[in-house]
Amino acid sequence: MPRPLLAFVALLLPASLTAQHPDSLRAAIDRAFAPWTAAEGPGCAVAVARDGALLHAKGYGMANLETVTPITPSSVFHLASVSKQFTAFAILLLEKEGRLSLDEDIRKHLPEIPDLGHRITIRHLLHHTSGLRDQWDLLIMARGRFEENRITTPDVLEIVSRQKALNFTPGAEYLYSNTGYTLAAEIVRRVSGKSLRDFSAERIFRPLGMTETQWQDDYTRVVRNRAAAYARQRDGAWHVSLPNYDTYGATSLFSTVGDLLRWQRNFDSVVVGDRAILDAMRRRPVLANGDTSDYGLGLSMNPMRGVPMIAHGGADAGYRTMLARLPEQKLDVVVLCNAASANPGELALAAARPFLPQVTQAAATTPTPPVTVAVAEMLRHAGVYRSHTGSLLFVSVRGDSLFIGRTSGPTLVPIGPRRFRVTGQPDEAEFLTDGTMLQHFPGRRAPARWTRHEPVRRSDVVLTDYAGTYHSEELGATYTVTPNDSGLVLRTRWSNEMPITPVYRDTFGGRYLVDFTRANGTVDGFLVSSGRVRKVRFTRVAASPQRP
Repeated sequence: MPRPLLAFVALLLPASLTAQHPDSLRAAIDRAFAPWTAAEGPGCAVAVARDGALLHAKGYGMANLETVTPITPSSVFHLASVSKQFTAFAILLLEKEGRLSLDEDIRKHLPEIPDLGHRITIRHLLHHTSGLRDQWDLLIMARGRFEENRITTPDVLEIVSRQKALNFTPGAEYLYSNTGYTLAAEIVRRVSGKSLRDFSAERIFRPLGMTETQWQDDYTRVVRNRAAAYARQRDGAWHVSLPNYDTYGATSLFSTVGDLLRWQRNFDSVVVGDRAILDAMRRRPVLANGDTSDYGLGLSMNPMRGVPMIAHGGADAGYRTMLARLPEQKLDVVVLCNAASANPGELALAAARPFLPQVTQAAATTPTPPVTVAVAEMLRHAGVYRSHTGSLLFVSVRGDSLFIGRTSGPTLVPIGPRRFRVTGQPDEAEFLTDGTMLQHFPGRRAPARWTRHEPVRRSDVVLTDYAGTYHSEELGATYTVTPNDSGLVLRTRWSNEMPITPVYRDTFGGRYLVDFTRANGTVDGFLVSSGRVRKVRFTRVAASPQRP
């Protein structure tokens, strides 16, 4: 049986420190987790430690609804993207031994990755600055569905090896990409001669006493004390929602709140690795434009309500997780949930708040006062704007003012002739005379640039121009495109219908952003983009839809 979490207090600092925190503080945490205490629903495990001393550890709700097994601090959860820091740590251990360098080309270890015109380093993989398209988005695009398909590391390597372009030049931007961490896990295997599962068990988990932690490289493997995961469906009932992939490195680590506190303690009292490795994980990288990314090596440095925080969250199927450290308070918080509707970030804040009585809210700033701008001048800025990343932003009219969104959203308050404050947000919008909108963020050197396009109405679009069959070599996938009453419908052989509607000339939006291309005025293909994948090419192979 796993060791009770309370037993590991003796491995840290004297348990007497916990007595300095009254029961009322623990009761406050109980109130925050009260929505997750139902015997007929899933829930969460939470643990809080300060300076190595355990303050609170408890389970809420059910680990398994079929066996009516409650969650306890010993319940084992799928960590989702919280897993990434362990992959980064394994890479750093190998670098310390001189067996690889973070600044060497990944093709030294992964020759099947195509030369995409730019040198991609291991460091780029771990900082999410490689420009490699995200594996999940690529696989979903290729198959047209996701949950029903078992995903393996060879699947990821195969589709990445098909790519002919990057999202951006390596080092130029930060864009979260799970691909980088799956490739990093494969590099660990090829360099060490051991799977990441075996390497981590030997070099990380056993030395730290993390006896309930393991990588899952086979989703059918039996995991003792595992909490199942659930999502509420349209019928209002909880349904099983489990990850079904064998790929790991970006995800697929299983652990408990107690084991994760042992891991957190290693950042203060080093047992595995060394101070240089642990500091490197928390160092912010500098991008090509001089801006600094908040993502280190498997860790994100973002404040919690104004308080410095080092953390990572995760979401896979019905699992929701958060592992956070507030270094100034020497406070560690772990929240592991098995419900898709849980918000572990907010729950972690609730768990931390009783131990941070001096923190209430971030200091208020005095906004720039509004100015008077002619209505005609303001309304000239309405339209649809697109960023270089493929994101769309609508600026719409409400009475004599502007707002962000199509039907509702934050109001744009004029603070200059062409500059506006976004209500309720820290950023500002500046409209240039050439149709460009600059989005300025506090503390960021370079603004985001958006280009204006004139929206189109459905009635102005000849939908039959786009009907046909299209194929992508990069995905190994064929789509049919057919018109419907509101726009177009995309389908693969296996997928449900994916509707898209006109946005501006030759561009449609929906599940994906689709830019149709033309040769001599005739549609010859399209480029499809999602949040983490940009401009995957499809070529038109038939002018009328055919079965893929």
